[in-house]
Amino acid sequence: MLRLPEKGMQHLSSRRCEIIKLSRSSALIGILTQFQLPQNFYLDIPSARIPLIGCLLRRVHANNIIEARFLRLLSERDLDRIFVYSTHPNHRNRTLDIYR
Repeated sequence: MLRLPEKGMQHLSSRRCEIIKLSRSSALIGILTQFQLPQNFYLDIPSARIPLIGCLLRRVHANNIIEARFLRLLSERDLDRIFVYSTHPNHRNRTLDIYR
């Protein structure tokens, strides 16, 4: 889910998006890019219970994909949580370590 700052467009505040590629410092996100996207926004991942990751827009591609850089590094635990709740075929056998 994509959340934008108060100055951003309100109709995009709860827009669904797809995380295509993810690292600790950045992500490739699939979202309709026909609107003017703000330079900074919040990424909310409710299924993994990770609220409000601050992001900066780096590049907008023509095929509805954006590159975003995180304002802080994601922890390994956060990455594992995202991968466990992902529906991507490469993440099927991931399990969550509850002792971390």
